[in-house]
Amino acid sequence: MNKNTVLGWATFIMVLMGLLLIGLGIFRYSEVSGWGFAAVGVGFLANAWVFNALKGRV
Repeated sequence: MNKNTVLGWATFIMVLMGLLLIGLGIFRYSEVSGWGFAAVGVGFLANAWVFNALKGRV
């Protein structure tokens, strides 16, 4: 596996975890803690976007 493959897998895993956390925040925790789960999920998606942008440049 080269660097681009590792970044691709990291991006995929982070998108999956981000969507899972946003889903937990929306469907499982309807109180204030749901906002925290959703915020962390958005952060995961932002990091995945950066990893995807780095593919081919590193």
